[in-house]
Amino acid sequence: MTSTHTPPHVRLANEIAAQFQRRDPALAAQVIADHIQSFWDPRMRARLIADAGVSGSGMDPLVVAAAALLPPPAGTHTEPRPL
Repeated sequence: MTSTHTPPHVRLANEIAAQFQRRDPALAAQVIADHIQSFWDPRMRARLIADAGVSGSGMDPLVVAAAALLPPPAGTHTEPRPL
């Protein structure tokens, strides 16, 4: 058993990315970003964006690429949280 805990927003984003592993990476990242922008709560998007640049976040590379395409939600705190 591992002592690390995957935050819910990372786990969910990785599950979405798993559905697009066989697609062109640029297209997959855009589709993932569109889904996150459309359906995720702004606070969850903000956490994903902030954590995408953190080494050891456990994010799939497609999620990191998708997060880079997302605009930061207005009025939310986007500082990375400690892992």
